[in-house]
Amino acid sequence: MTTVLNFPEQITFYLTIFLGVLVSCSLIFGVFHKVKPSSLTFNLVQRTNSWWVIYILFIIFIGVSRELIYIGFALISFISHREMVSNINLPLTSRRTVFWSYLAIPIHYYFAYSGNLILFLTFLPVATLFLLSLRTIIEDEPEKSLQVFAGLHWSLMMTTFTISHVAYLASMPPVPGHENGYYSLFFFLIFLTSTNDIFQYIAGKVFGKKKISPKISPNKTYAGFFGGIIGSAGLGYAFSSSMPLAQSQCIVLAVVISITGFIGDLNISAIKRYLNVKDMSNFIPGHGGILDRIDSLTFSSIAYFYLVYYWIYV
Repeated sequence: MTTVLNFPEQITFYLTIFLGVLVSCSLIFGVFHKVKPSSLTFNLVQRTNSWWVIYILFIIFIGVSRELIYIGFALISFISHREMVSNINLPLTSRRTVFWSYLAIPIHYYFAYSGNLILFLTFLPVATLFLLSLRTIIEDEPEKSLQVFAGLHWSLMMTTFTISHVAYLASMPPVPGHENGYYSLFFFLIFLTSTNDIFQYIAGKVFGKKKISPKISPNKTYAGFFGGIIGSAGLGYAFSSSMPLAQSQCIVLAVVISITGFIGDLNISAIKRYLNVKDMSNFIPGHGGILDRIDSLTFSSIAYFYLVYYWIYV
């Protein structure tokens, strides 16, 4: 089989299958929605469109060049951070501190690109802890200091520190004898995090009755939660041959991705309820903001990264 861009043959095969599934879903759901419109068919069409966005961005960011991986994810972090900052209504007097927080994003991704794990792990959690606090003190506005400092630092952690762990996968040392390189690590994490949402939605619609957290996310049910775990475990088993890990480890990874992705989704939903907004922005018309699309990835990326790193390199 001819490879697509820089993807290895096996990953190209998986991407081809997913392309066929996307085309089929677009046609089937589109026809059903046109013949008999309903909230269910509309939701399915919307989710399929979101999948097209994920698929295309995956091809571009991961398949073109290693450098574009960091640029692409840095851009995602920048937009997500902007969405969060615009919603927490910081005072205009703090615009210099806000600028510092934006400046931290390319610096952090440079550490990811260079493969310096120590600086990568400490810059945002530790260095910006001091820098943003110092900048807030310089502004000499104690009434807003907690709102500014806590809001910016938390936003950087959720939109940049977490998501950058996905990009850092391209900086991990190659595994001897593993032909798929970091491409399989990206594929496994991103597609299982995304498909977990589909499994949760379908299981919740078919079997869901008891809600997990009705005030935060009324559509989340126990049936959807366990349906996501079962579906993800199945995909973890199916894609295990592409990974530099044992089959049992891939299944565990898939379950962890499902659980942590679910928690990440609820975490962002709780923030949106507190801010009294439906979506973080309308950056993607009809789909909300970037942060609305990567909410599950904010938590699943961290758990996935450290499990993979421990099993392969420790």
